[in-house]
Amino acid sequence: MQIQDLPYPDPGVPDARSGPRFLWWLFRNQLGGQLKALAWGLVHFVSVASLPFCVGLAIQAVVDRSGSRLALAGGLLAVACAGNALGDTFLHRAAVTNWIVAAARVQQLLARKAALLGSALTRRVAAGEVVAVSTGDVERIGWFVEAVSRFTAAAVTIVLVCVGLVLYQPALGVIVAVGLPVLALAVLPLLPRATRRADVQREKAGRATELASDTVAGLRVLRGIGGEELFLDRYRSASQEVRHAAVRSARMWALIAAIQVLLPGLLLIAVVWYGVHLARDGRIAVGELVTAYSSIMLLTYPLRHFEEIAMAYSFSRPAARRAAGVLSLERAVDDRGTAGSRAADLPSGDLYDPATGLLVPAGRFTAVVCGDPDAAGRLAERLGGHPSEAGTSVLLGGVPLDELPLDTARTAVLVQDKDPVLLSGTLRELLDVPNSGAIGSAQALAAAQCADVLAALAQGSLSAADPMDALITERGRSLSGGQRQRLALARSLVTDPEVLVLDEPTSAVDSHTEARIADGLRELRAGRTTVVFTSSPLLLDRAERVVLVHDGEVTAVGEHRELLHKEPLYRAVVTRETDEEAALREAAGADGDGGPDTGVDSRPDTGLGTGVDSRPDAGLAPRLDSRPDTGPHPRPDGDARQDADERHDADARRGRGSRLGGDSPLAGAARLDAREEIEESA
Repeated sequence: MQIQDLPYPDPGVPDARSGPRFLWWLFRNQLGGQLKALAWGLVHFVSVASLPFCVGLAIQAVVDRSGSRLALAGGLLAVACAGNALGDTFLHRAAVTNWIVAAARVQQLLARKAALLGSALTRRVAAGEVVAVSTGDVERIGWFVEAVSRFTAAAVTIVLVCVGLVLYQPALGVIVAVGLPVLALAVLPLLPRATRRADVQREKAGRATELASDTVAGLRVLRGIGGEELFLDRYRSASQEVRHAAVRSARMWALIAAIQVLLPGLLLIAVVWYGVHLARDGRIAVGELVTAYSSIMLLTYPLRHFEEIAMAYSFSRPAARRAAGVLSLERAVDDRGTAGSRAADLPSGDLYDPATGLLVPAGRFTAVVCGDPDAAGRLAERLGGHPSEAGTSVLLGGVPLDELPLDTARTAVLVQDKDPVLLSGTLRELLDVPNSGAIGSAQALAAAQCADVLAALAQGSLSAADPMDALITERGRSLSGGQRQRLALARSLVTDPEVLVLDEPTSAVDSHTEARIADGLRELRAGRTTVVFTSSPLLLDRAERVVLVHDGEVTAVGEHRELLHKEPLYRAVVTRETDEEAALREAAGADGDGGPDTGVDSRPDTGLGTGVDSRPDAGLAPRLDSRPDTGPHPRPDGDARQDADERHDADARRGRGSRLGGDSPLAGAARLDAREEIEESA
């Protein structure tokens, strides 16, 4: 495999049982490249090691006044220099190729595993850990895989030189043959401690990376609550821990490097001292002494590869262990879903979840209300055929999604979770996703009410004449929460799947924009199966069918207004009603002023209890905030107040203030409406 041939058509199935097994698997799968690097390494190192013999032969020829032997020595020296240059060039080329190819293979394996696991990956492995594995760790793994062939060539060369010295000059050759292995193995006792310190440094760096990633992702919210200094102090403390760990690790590697310099120097002194005595006694020639001296001088170069391979293994072993840990993760469902035990025909029909009893009729707009937002997220994932927990498969048209090929299942059912990610690039690239072709980008953007987003992108990218060519920064951090949410919704609408599952798609936009999104969503998805997990009265009122799921089971099915009148549990979730408010409302109903379980105002023009206003500015009243800075008119950018208020609005809609999710002082506007009803009824 050459660099220009990347990526691999199939990176293979790794041996992820442990870090060393994974490294060995990588080495075996690059055997051709390793043998090529070994061959060029031998050419390079043998050429370097032969230089002392050529020099010694030339000096001895001068001493003996032999012109023929001097010419022979010159010719051998020229061949050695040519072999050195050629071997070094192609060794470097082969080594870099092995490094890049190994790193690319690991990255492909990690990308494939991330695509297979989906959103379950970041729940089982920290996001910072995944980033560290896919960036720094793949470099360390590639380094070790590449260094093995160079180390092997260096070790073979040292053995050949020792054998040659013993045959050339036994008296000095024996000293060198005994001393060089001692030099190579002298650092072994220090390696465990150096490895432990490197592991500590890597763990602290991973925690700091995770903290930095989380801080950047939530920077807008942190600014809204004034928490920048708190997280800055945390990151400063974490970075100092990384610095101290790095210094401790560097001290140990500096000690190892010093030993690698000191011991060869001592060996060289011993050989020169003993060789001078032998030369004085006439037991060796001057050329032989120069050969032994030069050999030890030049052998310090291949000896450095012993230090390098020790360092490479110390850093790559924990990196390989972490990579193997990610690659060993499996989907909660049966792996048959990867290849599929059924034909890859796209199923259609009703969507049914046997675990909860949720039935989503084909071609209809269904809203699902859950008091627990986490339960809603798990149910949404299960409807998509890739749940985080093992269980009964969801059926689409009677076909279990787990038995379909994974790409077919995801083509049939698309799930947009609570926090969709926008990748960096242009808006055109963002919307360039696999799709049916029935819905264009303009239609999707209009339905998601992205006109102000396009205007903001056009203003921020002066070089782009078309807003579709405007750049979106990483994760869309230059946009507000509501803008990111609407662009993600437009991307999902462009895909136009058979079944679209949306989890809280409008939690960060104001009520006026949300009402228009609800109308656009229902119109654009007419005749297609759409499931929306929400507790927003505006979306619920537009739904053709509303399902209440409580404690993992379907407890009520109907239309929004009907359930609001008849189901106290449903009313508690939608209006964020507390126990005290429910008791007050029931007491007021017992006095005869309104039914005990109506939960709505009988005045003809309010619409507060149903979530829809019948007045000309319908859709605004149910979601207004009673704070002085909020009015019935939406902000120009269509987003809900400031970023801190967006989070408050999202928390309120996800049921965090309901009787099911626990009461919260940050209640939504719908709770204020319910309080007004109770006071007037009383």
